[in-house]
Parts: sequence; structure tokens; C-alpha cells
Amino acid sequence: MIVWHFFRIFIHLMAGMLTCACQFPFSSPERRERLIRRWSQQLLAICTVDVAFQDASEGVVAKTALIVSNHVSWLDIFVINTLHPCHFVAKADIRSWPLVGWLCEQAGTIFLARGKQREVRRIYEGLVHQIQAGKRIAFFPEGTTAAQGTVLPFHANLFEAAIEAKVPVQPFVIRYIDASGQFHTAADFIGEMTFVDSLRVILTAPRMTAELIRLPAISTEGAHRRDVAQQARSAVMQALGVSAET
Repeated sequence: MIVWHFFRIFIHLMAGMLTCACQFPFSSPERRERLIRRWSQQLLAICTVDVAFQDASEGVVAKTALIVSNHVSWLDIFVINTLHPCHFVAKADIRSWPLVGWLCEQAGTIFLARGKQREVRRIYEGLVHQIQAGKRIAFFPEGTTAAQGTVLPFHANLFEAAIEAKVPVQPFVIRYIDASGQFHTAADFIGEMTFVDSLRVILTAPRMTAELIRLPAISTEGAHRRDVAQQARSAVMQALGVSAET
């Protein structure tokens, strides 16, 4: 059975590559979004991951905003894409992942090399221009994945892009739960686990639900990036029921 699941994933990745090569060059931005949304939905279905969206924004939703979220798994990108296809800022080593890295690049992922200040500055300036142009930009401010029930400190650097672009920050929360409503540990992508290892665990685990929760947008007017980052982290932790000591 696991071989069959891996085969389905491979076929779906190949179909995605064909779509990127043959349809993306001739598609409008709106059609690209539809294609990305549909492909992401199909990928999650193959992985037996259902998506449940909850709007906890209390009506405070920004049309143009910098999207941030806690980070649990490589699945997070595709969960968010089922609602809002985004241009994600991701660590550079994802680009080297077989097939998936190329697909992420074609979908507009912005790869960031760690520890290179010049690279961060270049990416930052590009983000400001893209946000001002109306593109939907998203990143995971923890900088890496964390086990469910944990929210790592939020790095503040890229929050400056929202301040300079004069747009709010729109926080989201992602959690993966089992049939009893408890955290589904098969989603955790931590430590030395590889993409293939994670995929094997997910495909052999019981069905899970990815809950995607939209929180109220955070104004950046006159704010400092560290304050905005801390406010976003506090909102995410509260929604997850994670204490400040975690």
C-alpha cells in the first residue's frame, strides 16, 4: 500500500511539473492561483489530510497584507495555498528537494539562504516591492519547523517589509489533529527527518485534519518590527493554547 501511495505522489508531482512547464507561461495570475489551489488540494487528499478553515479574524482582515504563520511541516505551504495561494519565503535548501523544490520555485517561492546578511537585504527589498504590487507574500517567522504544542521565537527582520510597504500583518495558525481532536504527531517535521521520511510517516498514519485559522490582522502603522513580531507570536500562541513558558 505504501508503494502505491508513493506512486500516486510521484504521478501528482509529475503532473504539477507538466502544468508549470506547459500552462503557467500562458496563464494569467488568477488562473495560476486556481491551478496552485487545485494542485495543493489534490496533494493533501493523496496524503489523507483534510483541511478545515476557521475565520477567527473578527472581521479584521486586510486585503493586502504580509501573511505569517507558525511552522509545523512542509505540508503548511500547501494547506495555506488551499485558501490563499502565496509567494512563500522559504529556506534555500528546499530548492534541492527532488521535484518538490522545483515546483515550489515555479509557484513563486522566494528562497533565502541563512546567515547571509546581503541575501536577507536583497530578499527584503524584493518583498517590499512585491507587496506594494499587490502580491500575496507569506513566511514562517520561526525560521524552522517546531513540534506541535511549541511556538519558537519569531524572527523580526522580515516584518520590516510590512512596515515599509505600509500594510498590516495577517497571522494564521496551523495545527494538525487526529479524530479525537488531539495534535497529530505524524505531521511533525523536526530534527534530522528528511522529506521522504516525513512523507512515509504521513502516508502510513491515520487520517489527519489540518486546521487553518485566520486571526485578526495586526496594524504596522508607526510600529517597530520587534513589537509586531511579538504581537503576532502572542496571537498565534494564544490561539494554539500554548503558554509563554513553552
